[in-house]
Amino acid sequence: MARILVVEDNALNIKLFCDLLSAHGHEARPVTDSRVALETAREFQPELVITDIQLPYVSGLDLIRQIRAEPSLAEVPIMAVTAYAGNGDDDRIRAAGAQAYVSKPISVARFVAEVSALLPKEVPAAV
Repeated sequence: MARILVVEDNALNIKLFCDLLSAHGHEARPVTDSRVALETAREFQPELVITDIQLPYVSGLDLIRQIRAEPSLAEVPIMAVTAYAGNGDDDRIRAAGAQAYVSKPISVARFVAEVSALLPKEVPAAV
């Protein structure tokens, strides 16, 4: 089980993402206001951050940069999600510090696969 911060301003998307994560055994913390996302991340100490790029107040790209600048969060993997995938978006998102990028509408299988790929692998307990 991983702690995953989900930053998304659309209520249906945040419910979908959190339900999917919970169904896979993760603890999802939803944040609908990007202005409190960094503070929530500091307190929650997620093992993964999933953020929309098109957010009011603080854009997803700015949030990614803020997380990367925060010493306690700098190494946390980030997955960006956006409905507006255009030429160069992937490069801009990765340059800001995200490791993965999924376009909306999301493919559930791809979303789950990306989350699994970004989470630290569990080390099996010695028998």
